[in-house]
Amino acid sequence: MAATALAGCTEQDTVVEGSRATVAVTGSLTSLNANSTYGRASSLNADVAYLTGSSFAYPDADYALVHDTSFGTAEVTERDPLTVRYTIADDVVWSDGVPVTPADLLLAWAANSGSLDTPDLDVDAYIDPETGRFGELPDDIVYFDGARGRGLELATQTPQLGDDGRSLFVHYDAFTPAWETALAPGLPAHIVASRALGLSLRADDTAATADPDDAEARHAQQALVDAVADGDTAALSAIADVWNGAYDLTGAEPDAELLVANGPYLVSAVADGAVTLTANPRYRGSRAPTIETIVLTTIGDPDELVRRLRAGEVDVASPAPDAELAGELGDIPGLAVTAGSEATFEHLDLQFADSKSGLFDDERVRRAFLHVVPRQQIVDELVAPVQADAGQLDSFVLRPGVEGYDEAIAENGSAEYQSTDVDAAKELLEQAGVTSPEVCILYDRSDERRAAEFAVITTSAARAGFRVTDCSRPDWSSLLGVAGAYDAALFAWDTTRLGPSAIAAVFRSDSQIANLNRFADPEADALVDEIAGSDDPETQTAALQKLDAILWADAYGVPLFAHPTLTAVSDRLTGVSRSPLARGVLWNAWQWAPASPSPSPAG
Repeated sequence: MAATALAGCTEQDTVVEGSRATVAVTGSLTSLNANSTYGRASSLNADVAYLTGSSFAYPDADYALVHDTSFGTAEVTERDPLTVRYTIADDVVWSDGVPVTPADLLLAWAANSGSLDTPDLDVDAYIDPETGRFGELPDDIVYFDGARGRGLELATQTPQLGDDGRSLFVHYDAFTPAWETALAPGLPAHIVASRALGLSLRADDTAATADPDDAEARHAQQALVDAVADGDTAALSAIADVWNGAYDLTGAEPDAELLVANGPYLVSAVADGAVTLTANPRYRGSRAPTIETIVLTTIGDPDELVRRLRAGEVDVASPAPDAELAGELGDIPGLAVTAGSEATFEHLDLQFADSKSGLFDDERVRRAFLHVVPRQQIVDELVAPVQADAGQLDSFVLRPGVEGYDEAIAENGSAEYQSTDVDAAKELLEQAGVTSPEVCILYDRSDERRAAEFAVITTSAARAGFRVTDCSRPDWSSLLGVAGAYDAALFAWDTTRLGPSAIAAVFRSDSQIANLNRFADPEADALVDEIAGSDDPETQTAALQKLDAILWADAYGVPLFAHPTLTAVSDRLTGVSRSPLARGVLWNAWQWAPASPSPSPAG
């Protein structure tokens, strides 16, 4: 499918005319709405949304928060209850020329807070089991299929518009440290409302690149504001329908109107397994790009990737790490290949209650098993061939390079499990009165590295008398947290993506979200509340260090290693770096530049 977006010469004086970068990616673009359930299923959707959107703050490659005041500001006006004033800067516009207004923020709140949704709705009844897409709602039903867990679900009160016409006041029922990143405009309110409510935006509907009439666009924005304020069920239902599904890509060419963006880039074409991003001519923010065109092309076959890199058809790639592939890439002239790690980390969790064998409710048995998990062998055999400087990850809640990590691992008790100790394991089992205990491990059998981890754990644990059995199955993830299904689980997660919210979801005793192993500790709960109740970095770090020590002392499980990464960059580009966080190599794409730029910028 192909689509044409806004035409015309860019007014950005940073763009090098004719410059182009091709990036190899995995997955495909399935939706222009990265916050719906369907949209969240592909990480490429989020990558595109990141480069085509703007926000009040975003994380850099060092986990620090960058405040984008060129877009606007987020300011706490009251701490209890938490009230935040989100103010959009002057002259921030969508790529079709319509100003970004609080109506756009209000739509994002409605979609991702769930506050306007019809209660007790059987959501599954509206999801197509074949495609996973959300279907059309009856007129008397409101449901936004938005992203929960990022903070807005705590903002149940309808926000108020500021008198300045640029601000939205959001009230949170409880303090959330993520208040600076919880709200950002996603889809444009004027387009969603006009489509939902049958409003006209253009004097000439055939002119796909003509600017919408400002009065008509503002009328559409106001119609959305009125629907929220009045609780107009029929209007909100129609708005939710458009938000839920209109931006999904279903094979037909996406309407150019759906490609409207407010970030440094906009989508200009979707065709032949590639997404073309073009510098947004109306963007005036601090992330002004240099590269005029970025093409994200899907390449799944490693051999094809090597061929296209060797031929100069791809400039940037971050394939799944593999020692053999790394060697092949390293032989390509003009290609810089680097290994690193990302925030996602591998770990082995033990069930505190309701395990299959019923043995791990005894801390001594848990500790005995951890003593025979060969952490260093796993790193040496399965990670170091790709990332030579890889090491054991020694914290559940902090990452290497983050403030407080070194201090945490010096005191948290992880040193006790740096290497295997068969004698200590046998002694603990004897104290517990357990002989030949069975440990059934749940994992993804299709993941070769994880299958290898299972094998080395099985061999090592047998030295102390453990019988490790195989609980793997194709639908392994659906069994996480299921009582009696397994004794230990080998999988990965990234608790940095949602910050303190993720810490609470995983480690709080009463969490119904991701406390999958029945861990419960009152002191840990108090620390989780302290972390979630503060936005002071020093307070959070100190509490995380204490929580980490409790997890090690309780034999929660073991973190194993940060997932390795492999990045290849052509010498035709400069400024490319990789973040360990979700956006990876694309995190600073607006800072990329041609190695030999054209002497004259685009006009």
